[in-house]
Amino acid sequence: MRLCSIASGSSGNCIYVGSETTHLLVDVGISGKRTESGLEELGLSGRDIDGILITHEHADHIQGMGVIARKYEVPIYATEGTLREIRKMCSSEKGGGLGSIDDGLLHEVREDVKFTIKDLTVNPMHISHDAAQPVGYRISYGQKRVAVCTDLGVYNEYTIECLRGMDALLLESNHDVNMLQVGPYPYYLKQRILGNRGHLSNENSGRLLCRILHDGLKTVLLGHLSKENNLPELAFESVRMEINMDDNPYRAGDFDIRVARRDAVTPVVEL
Repeated sequence: MRLCSIASGSSGNCIYVGSETTHLLVDVGISGKRTESGLEELGLSGRDIDGILITHEHADHIQGMGVIARKYEVPIYATEGTLREIRKMCSSEKGGGLGSIDDGLLHEVREDVKFTIKDLTVNPMHISHDAAQPVGYRISYGQKRVAVCTDLGVYNEYTIECLRGMDALLLESNHDVNMLQVGPYPYYLKQRILGNRGHLSNENSGRLLCRILHDGLKTVLLGHLSKENNLPELAFESVRMEINMDDNPYRAGDFDIRVARRDAVTPVVEL
């Protein structure tokens, strides 16, 4: 099983998860050209993709979805609320660049209801974000399990339970609170990001990790970093500090922690 970030950041997100025979994308929030270039680095093409899992309808998660789905007739999976918003965009003259998408390619999923795509099992999980019906995804192949969980303003016991037992995880580490507070964003946007339906800070990302660390966790990818309100090295050190300060049996050095890049493919996690 493989996990790889083709791109992850506030400007666009596209994550690959696959086995030897099944290949999925979680979101296509970058251009079709960049998506295909990233797949080529993995030895794949758009023809190999068996499904696109959409977390929610914001542009940085779907802007390249229509291009890939139409070109290669790739099924799209999303919640009812997200599909409703996608259909609105497709029928709108402005449309957000999605263009038309054959309704037969759109498949509804539900939180905590598993479904299979060839030899991969997918289990959506609820997240708290200011979108219609956003989800994260847990994906398993045999005994191996990975999760992609970004765009959540807050986590709770449900989130913790959903993310326990993963072998690898891509988790949001969106912003440094101080950088955001003193930065150029307008007040309303700062409040949105800091709110319960906004984004997870570096510190809260580390605190969430402290609740789900276990001996079998191989790699953590920190993703969806804000270009304006974070730095890769700051996210990395802040998360490590939270782990080292926490009253748990682990230290940050016990785990492979990486920062997913917004502008390049991150090295593949092999499980």
